[in-house]
Amino acid sequence: MKAVITVIGNDTVGIIAGVSNILANANVNILDISQTIMQNIFTMIMLVDVSKSKINFDKLSGLLDEKGRELNVKIQIQHEDIFNSMHRI
Repeated sequence: MKAVITVIGNDTVGIIAGVSNILANANVNILDISQTIMQNIFTMIMLVDVSKSKINFDKLSGLLDEKGRELNVKIQIQHEDIFNSMHRI
């Protein structure tokens, strides 16, 4: 199963590392990643494979939310099908 992770907030050192470490520890594979900084605003979208995750989706979401608070950014994870449904025109 795939999921989409979005990150937005003020740019700071360690955002990608913080998110990536959580994913690696949970055995979640990063399939694709796009990130940019627009006038000190950091934005990132990741497509990940959660099918072999060592932890359930809710626990993963909680860890990412906690890391977001620590880094002062907003981190969200959604199942790919929900993300696609919400963003259809």
